[in-house]
Parts: sequence; structure tokens; C-alpha cells
Amino acid sequence: MLVFDALMVPLAVWLSLSLRIGAFYANFTPAHWVIIGITLLATIFAFVRLGLYRAVIRFMGQHAAMAMLKGIALSVLVFTLAVLVAYTYGWVTRYQVPMSTPVIYGFVAFVLLGAPRWYIRLYYQLTVRKNKKLALIYGAGRSGVELATTLYNGNQYLPVAYIDDNRNLQGHQVNGIRVYSLRELPELLQRYDIATVLLAMPSCTPARRRKILEELEPYSVQVKTVPSLNDILSDSRWAEHLQDLNIEDLLGREPVEPDPALIRTCIEDKVVMVTGAGGSIGSELCRQIIRFRPRQLVLFDVSEYALYQIEKELSGLISQHKLPIQLTAFLGSVQDRRRLQMVMETYRVQTLYHAAAYKHVPMVELNMVEGVRNNIMGTCFAAEAAINAGVDNFMLVSTDKAVRPTNIMGATKRFAEMVLQGLAGTGSDTRFAMVRFGNVLGSSGSVVPLFREQICQGGPVTVTHPDVTRYFMTISEAAELVLQATAMAKGGDVFVLDMGEPVRIADLAHKMIHLMGYKVRDEEHPDGIEVVYSGLRAGEKLHEELLIGTEISGTRHPRILRAEEFYLPWNDVAALLKQLQKACEENDCEAIHRILKTSGSEYVPTEDLQDLLWCDLNPPAAAASNVISLELGKG
Repeated sequence: MLVFDALMVPLAVWLSLSLRIGAFYANFTPAHWVIIGITLLATIFAFVRLGLYRAVIRFMGQHAAMAMLKGIALSVLVFTLAVLVAYTYGWVTRYQVPMSTPVIYGFVAFVLLGAPRWYIRLYYQLTVRKNKKLALIYGAGRSGVELATTLYNGNQYLPVAYIDDNRNLQGHQVNGIRVYSLRELPELLQRYDIATVLLAMPSCTPARRRKILEELEPYSVQVKTVPSLNDILSDSRWAEHLQDLNIEDLLGREPVEPDPALIRTCIEDKVVMVTGAGGSIGSELCRQIIRFRPRQLVLFDVSEYALYQIEKELSGLISQHKLPIQLTAFLGSVQDRRRLQMVMETYRVQTLYHAAAYKHVPMVELNMVEGVRNNIMGTCFAAEAAINAGVDNFMLVSTDKAVRPTNIMGATKRFAEMVLQGLAGTGSDTRFAMVRFGNVLGSSGSVVPLFREQICQGGPVTVTHPDVTRYFMTISEAAELVLQATAMAKGGDVFVLDMGEPVRIADLAHKMIHLMGYKVRDEEHPDGIEVVYSGLRAGEKLHEELLIGTEISGTRHPRILRAEEFYLPWNDVAALLKQLQKACEENDCEAIHRILKTSGSEYVPTEDLQDLLWCDLNPPAAAASNVISLELGKG
């Protein structure tokens, strides 16, 4: 480009002289060449200083245009001064270089020097445009304009129109792109054959975002969202990482700001321990805990890999933010009472969050004994160790499946609640409490990532039942509420988190299919994504509940409620625990079933015993007689 400019500046001077005189100018004198040389050196110097030779031509924008304008203005000024000096000393006459020539030179130079640059840029964009996907941008505000500008220089999407609710913008052009109303969307989709809508409204409320998605859902276009401001600031390539639709957007839950004073009460400058620290809930609890600066955070988990991952992540955060927090990680099972107590006593734990549990309903149904040992005995051992070690606060992370349970997992979690309620009545100095909530988005085994994976693979999307509903909450919100509930515990409290309205899973599947740009298979769309109903799995309910009784009261937090529920005295619970322990040692699943059903947990199984080992060791009578007759037949 420098060589090109060195050739174009003399050409611009010659053309400006020719245009002024009205004929091709040919009477060049040495003074002309001096004036041209001075103008050329000044122009090249200005362009170098303004960074024009460092700019990538295909990404040139308004800043480059302004730099070129400044450089040419300086070139015109130097040209004018050189002509005036030449007049003064009589090197040239006004006829040889008319005084209006520098003005004409400015226009000619801008065209000769700028036009090739803009042509190259346009040629590149037109070439790349052929491989881009056409997209609509929902939102013609600042985020939408910045997104369009960035996409022009990228190689993924080409914005062809804005959709905006602002009537003052509709019908006008913003950054060269026309703004349309939502009612014109069907026509735009058909005209441009668009399959993607980019939602450029990162600051709108969840309720507004949900309404927009409901308006877009019938059109079966893929919806992607612009990252939040924090994501944009942390990644200069944010437009290349447009996010897939989040299920939080469909829920439209208005977030409630956490009360820092509540969280600090049991965490700040204290020794905090988390069991199951490597799990979905446990790891998020740890991330939230370090924000409030405990003196020490003790991690406890049976999974080596999960513990390694969360310890590595937290160490990085502590180092990055220079937090005065000591981090300690321990491998161990909550079924090991002695190890639990040694860790708590050695580090003088003050607050403990018990998130260790087996929680996948079908898996626990098939492994009943381990479910009882981990969820019930593990909770009991952790609670007794906390009492012996003088722990101040013990919070159990429970589940909505503990309410009138129909499966082993729910029954074990309800019994674990009863263990803590019983211990709370013994006058212990440790304050026991539990928090009960439903499905957590992003947790392992969550239906949302499963649906997304199935849709990306072309289906089918598997839903257990057309009418099944579930409560949902984001993992960060759940963790924050658990931490705040700890400060409000008095002893034996059952806290229930306000989960909002339950979500129909079949509707969720349909919405995800549409908003990821596909259609649900039916007679009109035989190539769409099929939704298959597989039937409720062992122990699953159609609708989950959060309350056992009807007595419920509010707390300091609008999303946290306190439930008053039936529980057994500790002596009765302790007697049942001995029976369960014996049944587990003998792998007597029938006894476990019987104890759980008669324990007051309101466990009503919907299936026969499913435990794999028990069923293999105790085949049905008819099957056993067939085996015997076959064996006898051999003789």
C-alpha cells in the first residue's frame, strides 16, 4: 500500500492540474517535481503516523476513513504551503500552478487513495458473504448495532434485518440495515430463507425475554442470545461465541438478589465444610462460599476426579482474586464415620453443608442397599460426627422427591430429613436444618442438556409421559438460597425454596426443538424431530411436591419458606436405623422396603423391588420352578 500511495500522490497532483486547466498538463518544471516530492513525503509521513499501513484493509471501518481524511488534509495543507513558497520565490507562476489546484487535489487524492482500499474491503465482504448464514437481529439498540458491525467482519452470520418493538425505529435503517416489526417476521423468514434469530437484548428482564421467545417459538427458527456485559468484557471475540438458548430464558424467573448479610453469618471468617463437594450442587456451593471469604474451606468427596476438578478450579479463583482462604481437599466416603469426625475435629469445622447423596432415581432404585447406606447412614454419620466435633451449623441439601416418596431415592432423602429432625430434638448444640427444592438446571442428569443433545443428534427426544411436570431452578440460585437459609435455622427446620410454577416437560421439549431451529415431527413435517414417550421410569411421579403438610410460614427471604412437618423422636429413629443397618448388612431388600414404608416417611412404592442383586439372588417363584424342572429333565 505504501508503494501504491507513492505512485498515486504524483498522479493526483497531475490530475488536479489537468482538471484545473482543462487539458492534460505536460509543462512540468523542476519546481513542480519539488512540490510533488514535498507533498508525497508529507502524505506518506502522515499515513505512517496515523497507522494506515498497520490497518488490515478488509477490516477497515470509520476510524480508518477518518485517519485517511486527516492524512489527506495534511497533504493538501503541505501542498498549499509548498505552492505559496514557490510563488514567493518566483519558482512557479499562478498560471503554472493555479491557487485552486490544492483544493481539487484533495478530492482527487481521496478518491485515488481511498477507493481501492474500500473496493478491496467490499470485494472481501462480498466473497465471504456467500458462505455466511443469513440472520435476523432482534433488537436494534446498542447491542444489536454492535453485533451487526462485528458480524459484518466475521465469517458466521450476515445480518439482513432488525426486528424491534420500538415504533420510532421501524421502517428506518440503522447501520445500513432496515428495522421491521415483529408482525413482518413471517414475510422476512420466507423472503430471505432465514433459520437463525440473534437475540441482542442482554439487559432485558427474564419475563420480557420469555415473552419474546414465546413470540418466536411458532416460527421454528434457531434462537441465539448475545452474551451478558461481563462475558463481552472478558472475551474480545464475544460475537463468535453467540450462546445457544438457555432454559432459564424459557422459565422467565425474576431473580431475587441474595442478602449478603444472611450468607456472611455462617461463612465469613469461619471454617466451612462441604460434603459431596465435587457434585453439581456441592461444587456450586463451594463457588458461592469462597465469595464470602471463609477462613478455611474443607472439601470432602468420594470421587477422586470430581474432587480434583473442584479443588483445581477453586485454587485458581483464590489465587486470581488473592483471597485469604485456606483450601483443603479430602477423599472419603460419608459412610466412614471415623474419617468424617477426624476431619471435622482436626479443622474445627463451624458450618457444614451436606450435599453428598445418590440422587438419580432409576440408579438408586436398582441399587437399594447402597442408596440407603449413602443417603441415610451417610447423613446420620455426618450428623453424629458434627455433634461430636462441635459443629455449629449443619445444613442438609434435600429434594422435592422426599415429599410422599414413590421411589427409594425419595424415601432415603425423607428418612435423612427425619434423622436430622430427631437429632435436633435431643438438645444438641449443633443446629440442624434442611433445604428442599426440585430439579436444578445444569446438574448432572438434568433433562435439559439431555434434550439438547438429542435434538443436535436429530432425535428422537424422549419424554417419559405427556403430562409429567417438574419444578426447575438455576443451580446458582439454588446454592445462594441454601446458604441464606443456614443463617435462619433454629434447629430441625425444613426450608422449602419457592420454585415458581411447575413446567410441563413435553411443552419444554417442543419449545426447545422449535427454538433450536427445528420442527416437531408430525404429518406436515415428516422430517422433523420426533418426540417419543417412553413411559414413567421406576418410582417416578407425574407431578412432584414440595410440602408434606399445609403449615408453612415465611422467612426474611421472599423465596425461602419454613415448613412445619411431622417427625419421629430420636429414640424411634435410632431404632429404625439399627434395623436398616442390619438389613443392609444382610442385603435384605424386603426388610429395607418394609422399614421405609412403616417409618412414617409416607413412602408408597409404585413398583416391586427393583434392586438388581436382590432380583438375581431371589428370582420369582415361577421362574425358579422352571429352572428346577429343566434340571430334572436332564436326568
